[in-house]
Amino acid sequence: MHLLDRLRASDGQAALTAAGELPDGDPLAAAAALRRRGVPPELAAAALTQVDLRRRAAAKFGADAARMFFTRTGLEQATRGVVAARRASRLAASGATLVADLGCGIGADALAFARAGLRVRAAESDPLTAAVAAANAAALGLAVDVVSGDAMEMPLDGCDAVFCDPARRSATGRRVFDPAAYAPPWTFVAGLPDRVPRTVLKVAPGLDDALVPRGAEAELVSVDGAVVEAALWCGPLAEVPRRASVRRAGAWSELTGTGLARAPVGPVRRFVYDPDGAVVRAHLVAEFATGVGGTLADPAIAYVYADAVRPTPFARCFEVLDALPFSVKRLRAVLRARGVGRVTIAKRGSAVDVERLRASLRLAGDGSATVVLTRVAGAPTALLCAPA
Repeated sequence: MHLLDRLRASDGQAALTAAGELPDGDPLAAAAALRRRGVPPELAAAALTQVDLRRRAAAKFGADAARMFFTRTGLEQATRGVVAARRASRLAASGATLVADLGCGIGADALAFARAGLRVRAAESDPLTAAVAAANAAALGLAVDVVSGDAMEMPLDGCDAVFCDPARRSATGRRVFDPAAYAPPWTFVAGLPDRVPRTVLKVAPGLDDALVPRGAEAELVSVDGAVVEAALWCGPLAEVPRRASVRRAGAWSELTGTGLARAPVGPVRRFVYDPDGAVVRAHLVAEFATGVGGTLADPAIAYVYADAVRPTPFARCFEVLDALPFSVKRLRAVLRARGVGRVTIAKRGSAVDVERLRASLRLAGDGSATVVLTRVAGAPTALLCAPA
């Protein structure tokens, strides 16, 4: 019996419960404690591993993590629960009924599709990962048909939607940047919309724009300030050319546009906005600038300057206290004159080594400030800022 099967059996469930009651500390001591309770060593190690992974998974899956099963790689690559749920809701609203999940991993998206009322046919090439996906569906009481096999060979007859998340890591765990080396390869992935028009492709945020299928919507997604994924919505699912979906403080906000607009250029103004990475990668800085009445100080740098603060989920905003041509000596003098002893350094369009600069400033004082390294009309510039 495989360890996953043993963990799902009654003695495995008892071992998981016992492992979860132990303090999160010395793994050797925890293993010894389980063995004293009569748990076989191999099962004790598997239970402790699962408990550790479940604790880590809570950030992605919330309360569901306590009932799910994981592999380390599967957890790392799994879609966050809130992102998967939002995608599933949009796909269900499109009228889809049966979705094929190609490369389902441990089942994060498949589970979300099932919860949204969709029938799910899922394929995963790695047998253990496929077994984990099936176990997760069973643990959460969801109907997902999981097949262990090559996604390229999975029949799509009857499916009116496809979701494909090609593997972007090699067998050694290293990231794969060439789409031709994805599994399945990009030639197969890019052809899916021709077979099933209602197709969603999960891709790396840095995917070359030239590879985006014609007419597809490119969506960049960030959660709490970190860009977590990109998705291409194809065929009838495409609503706009570009979308930045941003989740902050538990709520979703969207910014849309063509990605072709250009923001006006002007001087440094009283406030500077640092747009969310999803906004920048979706090429929607101009649309964001319009929303806050802002301009750029350099056409190639995504900092937006404005005369007033407008609440927005799409950027952080700082008040510009001083702007000076970049010079370590001059910056050090200004910070010391203001009694700044703690500094946060942000940059766009600057090649300065942040940690080396921080050390060379040799600051002392009780105050704090943010230094923004950027370019203004092509010239290296330092902005001394405070949160707006």
